[in-house]
Amino acid sequence: MAYSRLNTITCGNLEIHGYSVAGEETVIAVPELNVCFDVGKAPEEILSIDHVLLSHGHMDHAAGIAYYCSQRDFREMAPGTVLLPARLLSEVQALLACWARIDGTHPPANFVPMEHGDEYELRRNLFAFAFSTNHTAGSLGFTIIERRQKLKPGFLDLPGPEIARLRKAGESVTYTINMPLITYLGDTMGGDFEQLACVRQSQVLIAECTFFDQDHHDRARAGRHYHFDQLAEVLAGMENEHVILTHLSRRTELKLARQLVREKLSPETAAKITFLMARQKPAHKKGAEDE
Repeated sequence: MAYSRLNTITCGNLEIHGYSVAGEETVIAVPELNVCFDVGKAPEEILSIDHVLLSHGHMDHAAGIAYYCSQRDFREMAPGTVLLPARLLSEVQALLACWARIDGTHPPANFVPMEHGDEYELRRNLFAFAFSTNHTAGSLGFTIIERRQKLKPGFLDLPGPEIARLRKAGESVTYTINMPLITYLGDTMGGDFEQLACVRQSQVLIAECTFFDQDHHDRARAGRHYHFDQLAEVLAGMENEHVILTHLSRRTELKLARQLVREKLSPETAAKITFLMARQKPAHKKGAEDE
């Protein structure tokens, strides 16, 4: 799949393709897992992704939902599945119904309302786990978890036929391990979710960080976003192998952001950090980063 519109970051065996600028658009696809975190304006590159995980309803994260559903129908793809905060279900359904009256066609879609602690099976042994974040009412983050069965230590030396016999006889010979692959926080300020094992131990953590300037702490609190000073304290205790920072304001120079990462994080933690957007564009209207 060609990704000319979106930036690409490789984290181990996962490729993350995305675009995220505060107040403008956020959309992050992980093709190997067949998921897209938020939909932005539904760029061409994400239309073949079967699962959209919507964190909240702000326009820069959710504007393309009707287009995503419509284009999949137009291209004779199976209806996409959209996991979304439960409180948004009726509103998003009403949005598609309104657009159907304008367009003349109602695009099919599978909407799955999610609450804190809910889990959805994406495919065999792969699950999306939802948790509450601290941005808008009902906003969610998601962790993609791979679930595997491992033999209990007492059975490791037994031959295969004997293990099969014991299993057939009803003996429990395996235990379950959860492997958190990637966590997406969406827009948020700090919260209880920071203590979740799936967040702390996720192989890849995608975290927003809208504000870096020292005089923007009040703006961060007002918009319920992370300021880097707050996020730096959180990252110091995380076990993630890779951390991708998204949702920077256009008012923040990437050079300054990188400098602060080096100054405020240990060398080991700083080495894990990647900024999704590596380019700067002309500034947009004042206040848009508060979305």
